[in-house]
Amino acid sequence: MWNLLVQTFTWWNGQTMGTRFATWRFGKRVGEDEFGNLYYEGGMSSYGLPKRWVIYKGYADASAIPPGWHGWMHHRTDVPPSKENYVAKEWQKAHRPNFTGSPQAYRPPGSIAAPGERPRVTGDYDAWTPGN
Repeated sequence: MWNLLVQTFTWWNGQTMGTRFATWRFGKRVGEDEFGNLYYEGGMSSYGLPKRWVIYKGYADASAIPPGWHGWMHHRTDVPPSKENYVAKEWQKAHRPNFTGSPQAYRPPGSIAAPGERPRVTGDYDAWTPGN
């Protein structure tokens, strides 16, 4: 019952009822990544390419698609990683969640959220005060 309510009223948790129906009707499962996301293909788009979509396991986070699947999703390759021995390049980074707003967020030196005092730089503004 809970899954039915979630799929009816939210889009960010897995799939909606419309996506479930379209996947059942038109989708052909192509593979699964290490995060448990499922990849499908089916039908043709208006510009002549096959439609491709992903059903996320849990929260919908597009940055969680691994590099090989990202290339397949965007039609950079026709062979999905599940049908080849895809190895990520050394410069391709593994997924990290978005830490914005959390204690793990990146705070560069000089940020008002970083501890300590910001170092003075040449472009700093010196405020005018009366009598100076």
